[in-house]
Parts: sequence; C-alpha cells; structure tokens
Amino acid sequence: NEFTYYRNLAFFGMATYSYKGRYTINGTIRYEGTNKLGKSRQARWLPTWNVSGAWNAHEERWWQPTFGSNWTNASLKLSYSLTADRGPASVTNSLAVFEAYSPWRPLASVTETGIALAALENSELTYEKKHEFNIGAAFGFVSNRVNFEIDYYKRNNYDLIGYVQTAGVGGEIDKLANDASMESSGVEFTISTVNVDIKNFRWTSDLIFSHTKNRITRLNSFSQVTSLVNGYGRLVDYPIGALFSIPFAGLTEEGLPTFYSNKERTEIYGPDNYSEINFQEYDKVDYLKYEGSIDPTVFGSFNNTFTIINDLKVGIFLTYSFGNVLRLNPLCNVYASEYSDLTASMKEMKNRWMVPGDENRTDIPVIASKRQFETIPGLNYAYSAYNYSDKRVAKGDFIRLKEIFVEYNFPKKWFEGQKVVSSFSAKISGTNLALLYADKKLNGQDPEYYNSGGVSSPIPRQFTLTVRLGL
Repeated sequence: NEFTYYRNLAFFGMATYSYKGRYTINGTIRYEGTNKLGKSRQARWLPTWNVSGAWNAHEERWWQPTFGSNWTNASLKLSYSLTADRGPASVTNSLAVFEAYSPWRPLASVTETGIALAALENSELTYEKKHEFNIGAAFGFVSNRVNFEIDYYKRNNYDLIGYVQTAGVGGEIDKLANDASMESSGVEFTISTVNVDIKNFRWTSDLIFSHTKNRITRLNSFSQVTSLVNGYGRLVDYPIGALFSIPFAGLTEEGLPTFYSNKERTEIYGPDNYSEINFQEYDKVDYLKYEGSIDPTVFGSFNNTFTIINDLKVGIFLTYSFGNVLRLNPLCNVYASEYSDLTASMKEMKNRWMVPGDENRTDIPVIASKRQFETIPGLNYAYSAYNYSDKRVAKGDFIRLKEIFVEYNFPKKWFEGQKVVSSFSAKISGTNLALLYADKKLNGQDPEYYNSGGVSSPIPRQFTLTVRLGL
C-alpha cells in the first residue's frame, strides 16, 4: 500500500458580461499551487485563465427582416485558454523519496531494516500545460427543422511529464521530467434534421462526425523497438500511439521469414543473422515501417428515430470509426519457433509454407523442424519479429449497428376509469447486433476493443425488455 498526502490551494475569479442577449463575454482566472510538484516557486504555483465570447446574430434587429423564418438562429463562439494539470498520480518527487527495505543477508534469522533512495528530488518539475483555441458556430434553418453545429479546436500541450533517460548521476537512470510537447487539432460537427413531419408520422435524424489528429513536437526520451511495435512508444513528428512494424521481406526457400534491416530496404535479417534482431534497440529504429495510429482519427454516430401515430417509436443507431490500425494477436504467440501439444493453432496455419515453391503463394512461415530449431541461431527472434511485422497489421475501421429499439405506448383510453393502472408502455431493444463493416484480416475479431496491442473477443449481443406502468 502507498500512503501519500497532497496539499493543494487555489484562488479563482470569474466575470460575465452580456449585452441584450446578443454579445456575451466570459473571463476566468485561477491561481493554484500544490506540494506535489517541485519546490521552485515557478514550478509549484501557476496562474491559468480562460477568455470566451459569443455572438447571437439572430438577436440582431436586422436578422428577422433579412432572413425571415428561413434562418431560425445563428450563433458564433470563440475561446482561448491556458489550463494545466498536476500530472500523473505517480508523480510525487517534489522531494527525494526514500523507502524502507530489508537488505539481503545470508541467514534468514539475521534481518535488519535499510533505507533506499527510490526517486531523486526534482525541484523544477512543474505543471503540464495546454493552450487551447476554440471556434464554433451553430445554425438553425426552416423553423428549426435543420440544426447544424460545428466546432474546431487547436491545442498546444507542453511541459508534459514523462521519464527521461539520464547518465545515472545521483543513482537514477529514468527520471521524471517535463520532457515533451505535443500539438493537436480537431473538428466536430453535428446535424439534426426533421426529415418528415406529417399527421401520423415523424422521422428525425442525428449525425455526429469528429476528426482529430495529434503530433509530438518535442521529446527528450527515447523508445525501444519493442515499445514502438506495440504502439506505446513515442517518436517526434508522429502521433501518440503510433504503431510501427518490422518490414517483412518474404520467405526463404525453406519457408523461414526474412525482414528488411535498414531504411533503404537493401539488407535483410535472415537465417544467417537472426540473432542480430534486437527488440531492445533504441538508436536503430528508422528501419521500422510506420503503420498509423492505434487511436481512431474519424469517429461518430448516426441515429434515426421514427414515430408513428405518437404511440409507436422505432430507433436505429449506428456508430463508426476510421483511421486507426491494429496489431493481430501479438500477445498470443500465434507464430513461434516451436509448439507443444497444448498449442491451439489458428485456421490461417492451413495456408502456411509446406513445400518448396510455397514462398511464391503465401506469407505464412513454416512450422520449424527440429533440425531448423537446433541449428539456426536466433530462430525464436525471427518468429517474434514475424508477429510484429507489417503482415500482422489490420485496419481498425468499422461500422456497427449499435442498437435497434421498438417502443409502444398503449392508448390511454384503454385505462380510463381504471383505479390501479393509468398508463402502460413496453420497449424491446437490442444492442451490438451486428458489425456491418470491418477489415477481413481481423477474421471476426472486434476492432472496437483494442487491448495492449491485441483485439479482444467480440462483445455479446444483448436484448432488453422494458415495461413501464403508471399507477
């Protein structure tokens, strides 16, 4: 168990001014400090602020004479802010951290308590900061039958906290510091429409679309090959969660995998030098192939609701996501240099290399023979590299039928004169009914649930019956 104590103190003030509902200006300022960060006054105390404004154009005198009922409303909003975060919960080294431990002794009966330096003091460790600019607009047309809203943001994150590799002075190689900066931007728009509205039928739709991107602009630490091919490494000019792969160079005449070992794709790792494959390498990573981000860049939903005679309501809800990539089963050792009787093989193994010439029709390596396993040094590295190669990557794009529901409100006249029941309605809904689109390379795995470099099992379908009684 860990016992930690934080002291936080903050002062804030805010002001708002509005003129006839047309123009609104807001301002907020906050000054806070915490003993969680460095002892330096500039590190421990930080002022943050936000300024925003809105213009409701439909409140202008000239709006109605100019646009009439075609444009119901129109608003524009702007904001700019500096906000901050105290960083991850594990950051506690405003002072040096010492921990008690039991030193090793040759006899179990001889014990004593020691004190070890767990983390060096970092007096300059300060807040993670973010400048953010937002601009948005909202419009309503045709008596609010069409409503459209769009927002754009741009963020500049700096002084982000992470581990920095040092020379080890003071006894600590990995040290927490404000070591990174990142910029990001995104746009989101929402459109709501009343498509049909007649006496006994109403059809409404809601579409949400979001597009985001980010890029690391400064980084003082380094990432190893193993972290880059798993998607949690960091490199400058790439997004958070960038996924890299070892470039596959084909199979040998014996069905063994080979890989390009340089950026120019002129040299390979093969049976003669498998032992040179180094997943712990950090200064030779430029030969890796960039696949994309593990986080979606485009996502949203599409909802349709149909109302019939005010009593029957039917809804169809779709979700979608695009722009990310997934690693196929990296944690399951699907392809290995040796197997046991306890190994469950995937059906793709039927398409593996089996006889000379198969290297021209398949990219799946051979099940290594005992001779190959015992005579080829580093063969286990080769099969690990294949699991993390560009042949084991799929797109994470999907379109899902998220929910369908049918709801019926029984006519109130059925319950007139009843002393017990005054109303009755029933609703049946099904969620996660179908994956309408996904990459075929996933072979039925669910792209929406990405866990530690792999893909989890598809979530189950669920059906719900809801009954409401008014008493």
